[in-house]
Amino acid sequence: MYKHYFGLREAPFGITPDTAFSFASRSFQEALNTLLVAVQNGEGFIAITGEVGTGKTHLCRKFLASLDSGYVSAYLPNPYLEPRTLLFALAEELGLPLPQQADQHQALKAITRALLDYARGGKKVVLCLDEVQAMPAESLEALRLLSNLETEKRKLIQVVLFGQPELDERLSAHHLRQLKSRITFAYRLAPLSRQETEYYVAHRLSVAGYGGAPLFSRRALALLHRASGGTPRLINVLAHKALMLVFGEGRRRVEARHVVLAARDTPAARPVRVEPGWLWSVAAGLGLGLLAGAWVALR
Repeated sequence: MYKHYFGLREAPFGITPDTAFSFASRSFQEALNTLLVAVQNGEGFIAITGEVGTGKTHLCRKFLASLDSGYVSAYLPNPYLEPRTLLFALAEELGLPLPQQADQHQALKAITRALLDYARGGKKVVLCLDEVQAMPAESLEALRLLSNLETEKRKLIQVVLFGQPELDERLSAHHLRQLKSRITFAYRLAPLSRQETEYYVAHRLSVAGYGGAPLFSRRALALLHRASGGTPRLINVLAHKALMLVFGEGRRRVEARHVVLAARDTPAARPVRVEPGWLWSVAAGLGLGLLAGAWVALR
């Protein structure tokens, strides 16, 4: 990999959520604060939405890592669960053994007893579900029934729904109006601004161990933001490919043309181009084949 070439301890632009690289953009920090305040107040349902790649899973992991010993957390990343399987998955997360032959009613009763035990011990239980926009309607209804579990003082379980904007559309359906009415806090993650994109790139490079001169020119950063729309996952993909190109050329700095080529090789990126004054700096033989060549060189 190019990490040794640039003096990095680790790859700075991986697409797997890693809380070690958490960047406190305005939107990310507001969403995290919303979650922490909501669970502290004992609210039943909280919804966090955002476009693909805006950091919902990263936020979820950061949120769970921020909870202290007074909380018991459960995380279900797979939305394609029918109601009985959903309850069994929750029971497993809570360390609650259930007989395989148990039906949905028996599973709910066992979970209720476990939640009451946690409440008596002063513990709050938080359930986080990812990609909820794809969850079957009957499973969403099962979640609503979970919210009925409460003592005279507070809910026995708090549920955080993470999903794409389509989740808002689904919750507007008439048959899900009861679930929607129970969502007390909601927040939509926004993409990074241009300035935040610059800080984000510098932050990830610093965490990865880079300490030299700026690796990305100002023009490259401007195009990186334009091509990615400020979406963190797409920024990572484009920055990684741009660094591969620079490494393949034996150079030390990412210029605008490297970002343009990376964007052309990335279907999800917005189309960008170099300004006329930059065109002559693009070598005649430099194209997408260079990216493929760099990749082969790294293997």
